[in-house]
Amino acid sequence: MSKPVILCVDDEVVVLNSLKIQLKNEFGNDYLYEVAESADEALEIIDELEEDETEILVIVSDWLMPGTKGDEFLIKVHQKHPKVIKVMLTGQADEAAIERAKEQAGLHCCLQKPWSGKELIETIKSGLAKL
Repeated sequence: MSKPVILCVDDEVVVLNSLKIQLKNEFGNDYLYEVAESADEALEIIDELEEDETEILVIVSDWLMPGTKGDEFLIKVHQKHPKVIKVMLTGQADEAAIERAKEQAGLHCCLQKPWSGKELIETIKSGLAKL
């Protein structure tokens, strides 16, 4: 049985690297950490993980990405995986998008960029506590 996954989705590699480092520093080897540079890539990873019967616990997604926006992506994920903890990370999401994600994707929290590592970890821990 493989470890559960925390998936980070952002079109900026530097953001993905930063998220991965913060998560690894906090949670160590408790989880696998996957990254995707777009919603489409993330959906492919989710399908692969599902085929391998690997559980996805948390998705941290940017809002403003080329192609599919973060709220649309999280709504798609929620339809197939309602139990996944969903966190949106953004500097530019409009209030309507955040509300839509809360209502239609069960958004756990929306954090503003630049985020604080402590706030990110506390948000993920509070989400995991609900599982």
